[in-house]
Amino acid sequence: MTSVAGRARRATEPAALATEMPSGRTPGWWGMVLFIATEAALFSLLLGSYFYVRFQHGSPWPPAGIKEPELLKPLIMTALLLPSSLPVMWAERGIRRGKRWRLRLGLLATLLLGGGFLAMQASEYATKLAEFTWTTDVYGSLFYVITGFHGFHVTIGLVMVAWLLAASLRGSFGYRRHERVRLTALYWHFVDVVWVGILFTLYLSGRL
Repeated sequence: MTSVAGRARRATEPAALATEMPSGRTPGWWGMVLFIATEAALFSLLLGSYFYVRFQHGSPWPPAGIKEPELLKPLIMTALLLPSSLPVMWAERGIRRGKRWRLRLGLLATLLLGGGFLAMQASEYATKLAEFTWTTDVYGSLFYVITGFHGFHVTIGLVMVAWLLAASLRGSFGYRRHERVRLTALYWHFVDVVWVGILFTLYLSGRL
């Protein structure tokens, strides 16, 4: 009985309480989840609109005068973006253990991979704009709105990652203070998952 009381007393001492990790979901976590759900609904509407217009339009699709999208650049973009979730996950798990070097390396790798994705998207746009624009027809409008909206989200994610990297270099995060890292990781995983839907819808569905 005495040992039980002693353990309870030690567990409630100020030193023990100060090192206790917070439990449950924070308001920031719920806010990010709600934001992701909202954005997921918007992307679902855009991709659903693409399929609706495509089936209403009939063959040929894309409309006459526009070639079927090539796969090389989108596949390179996929090879850059999807693996970028791994270093940000590695970074988040590292900072949970107080390893700032893992946080920094993981964020840097994600930043480079995401930047490479945007560079490839800009290269694809340079080619596509010579063929059609967003005002050419409904296909052009949907293509640029969907890919541009996603590219905007990738840009926002890279800004968040860059801010985390800069803050980590100042020693702002530790094993008890890494909520913003977790929220950014959630957002980045969402951006990656959305790209899978875009790849299937715009580039692969017509070939199936």
